[in-house]
Amino acid sequence: MRRVLAVVLSALTVVLLVAAPAATAAQPAYSSYVSLGDSYTSGSLIPNQVHLACTRSDRNYPSLVAQALAPVEFTDVSCGGATTEDMTRPQWGIANRPQFDALRQDTELVSVGVGGNDIPFVEVVTTCAGLSATAPKGAPCKAYYNTRGADRLVEKVRAVGPQVGAVLQGIRDRSPAAHVVLVGYPSLLPESGASCWPLVSIAAGDAPYLRDITKLLNEVLAEQAAAYDATFVDTYTSSIGHDMCAPAGVRWVEGILPGSPAAPVHPNALGAENQARQVLAALGG
Repeated sequence: MRRVLAVVLSALTVVLLVAAPAATAAQPAYSSYVSLGDSYTSGSLIPNQVHLACTRSDRNYPSLVAQALAPVEFTDVSCGGATTEDMTRPQWGIANRPQFDALRQDTELVSVGVGGNDIPFVEVVTTCAGLSATAPKGAPCKAYYNTRGADRLVEKVRAVGPQVGAVLQGIRDRSPAAHVVLVGYPSLLPESGASCWPLVSIAAGDAPYLRDITKLLNEVLAEQAAAYDATFVDTYTSSIGHDMCAPAGVRWVEGILPGSPAAPVHPNALGAENQARQVLAALGG
């Protein structure tokens, strides 16, 4: 009888070990997690919206990361429209406190996704979409930003670097022992450089231009992460093929006219899930 019981218990142990997800066992333990960032972090218009002023979703990537890590404390103060300056000043007047107010000396994990609104991203998308109407086969947006031998958009992206660096230093000053992860931006347009105008109103010649601008922004962010001892999370590579031009159910970023619940030119629920996967992978999960 004892031998039979031992065999049964041994078999049950094997089943449980096989059934247990490896990622769960590999996840590091954090007692406190704070999420900072802009609308690509807050999950603008992804159901369910739990903070209307900040368009924050309870299915954004920080919430999904927290669900996997199960920290004792989780604080998400990400907010749509946030710039690097909104880390240290109230956003929307007095409606939203400085995001850095959520940081403490004993915070153990901080994720931050910021920089796009400092360019500013919305202005670029609006400008390029409007210009495409008169020259859908040309590159009117690239021409608009290239004047007198200089690319003003490239200059704007490079100028974001020191601003993000200051954010990372600010996090380090307030939470010196925290593991800091800086989350990059996903692929917005086809990696091939193809345009899908008029589905996404970006002219044919501007599609590869804006693709490269997104890549440059991620390069700048990665440089700052390396300089300030933070972990850069690449969400671009994994999202190739899931851009705004992909069909519904395949795309992870909605177009200028969204086809599923999400803000225009922002990650949808599938995109948020991928962002969470990449953050967890970067943390060793």
